[in-house]
Amino acid sequence: MKKYKLGYTSGVFDLFHIGHLNILKKAKEHCDHLIVAVSTDELVQSYKNKTPVIPHVERMEIVKSITFVDEVVAQTNRDKIAAMEKHQFDVMFVGSDWKGNALFNETERIFNENGVDVVYFPYTSNTSSTLLTQVLTKIAQPN
Repeated sequence: MKKYKLGYTSGVFDLFHIGHLNILKKAKEHCDHLIVAVSTDELVQSYKNKTPVIPHVERMEIVKSITFVDEVVAQTNRDKIAAMEKHQFDVMFVGSDWKGNALFNETERIFNENGVDVVYFPYTSNTSSTLLTQVLTKIAQPN
């Protein structure tokens, strides 16, 4: 039996890569049912000031096709407390690059008060959607 019943993670999942796959696979190893929230284009635009390369509906389909994922939902805001209340998960999985981030410090405190754990997985440092976008932009630019 796995340690957690209902797990949750979220992300943009743009230009899906091995780092995305790693976090989903590791998350599923720890829970019976994994919910993945995929950020909408509007949400990404609001805090990153850029539009994802892959449209939201397509990113949802990509994530939905991953065997480790049991359920995919749209993430329309970054409020993890509201997500906890809505989905009633007992653990949230996050990349280690967020550990110590002000956004997660308060969230982690409130989660702990509600019996919800936060599990950090090692960040895959050799690849990211940002890095892939930079490489593709260089390739696409005429000499």
